[in-house]
Amino acid sequence: MIPPDFAALLQTFFTDRLIQQRRVSPHTVTAYRNTFRLLLQFAAARLGRAPSSLAISDLDAAFVAKFLDHLERDRGNCARSRNARLAAVHAFFRYVSFTAPAHALHCQQVLAIPSKRFERGIVEFLDEKEEEALLDAPDTSTWLGRRDHALLLLDVQTGMRVSETTALRRQDVTFGPGAHVRCHGKGRKLRCTPLRRDVARVLEAWLHQCEPGPEMPVFPSSRGGHMSEDAVERRVKKHAIAARSRCPSLARKRVTPHTLRHTAAMRLLQAGVDRSVIALWLGHESIETTQMYLHADLRLKENALARTNYSGRGVQRFRPKDKLLSFLEQL
Repeated sequence: MIPPDFAALLQTFFTDRLIQQRRVSPHTVTAYRNTFRLLLQFAAARLGRAPSSLAISDLDAAFVAKFLDHLERDRGNCARSRNARLAAVHAFFRYVSFTAPAHALHCQQVLAIPSKRFERGIVEFLDEKEEEALLDAPDTSTWLGRRDHALLLLDVQTGMRVSETTALRRQDVTFGPGAHVRCHGKGRKLRCTPLRRDVARVLEAWLHQCEPGPEMPVFPSSRGGHMSEDAVERRVKKHAIAARSRCPSLARKRVTPHTLRHTAAMRLLQAGVDRSVIALWLGHESIETTQMYLHADLRLKENALARTNYSGRGVQRFRPKDKLLSFLEQL
């Protein structure tokens, strides 16, 4: 029996394995699709053949390793992104190993490619002054400014992922007593997040300016459809740059939609909310994921140190008295 070719295997991997059998989320399908689009483009450029004419043998372990190096060296991807791409490739070759056993040895060699270890940096979030400056940055006299202000305010209070924000529809938002927003997160988990009164007022006022209908997006693009994740990231970056004039410390931070999610988590942690509740709030699969926020805020550690200080003197952070010295310490 002649084993199926690469093109047929890749198509059935998406249509049968991912969508039909495993019923993965659209976000997973999109991530895997983007990985193989990059891989096929890389293979076509290196091998000089159309993607539809490639064979499984062309994508051996050495070639996949070169593709991963290309992602880091030429595309500037970090180790996390490189590992995410490798996970998609591994999933495909695991599927091939039992669908076309003739390629089992070839698949084992690709599956033996390890993930790359990486340093886990401290979670970056906004302090209260930075958050206030960012929220005030959009020009609320314009339609785009009012949309962006409502989006930033919602994300920094709820900690929603950017994919969850862009997918929101009007029917997902409930006002009045017990105002809340519903969203589908990772793993097809549905969660409800309560809204503060000020956030609910801003969001309700914003929706009065949008086209009605339960299926309409909460944050439409200028053309009326759902905003893309890239568009949200560009808008957040634009307003973060504009807010630097009011809050210079923002210039030292890379502000992304995920920074707003981290900010929401830190506000809850600083308010004394239990980690298990924060995990539910953010839609984390495990409470251990929330552990990273404990390392992010120095004030939490200073408070812990103060409790173990037996000298009777309060613990204080060093602050230079001279303005010039203070400037140098902040560099």
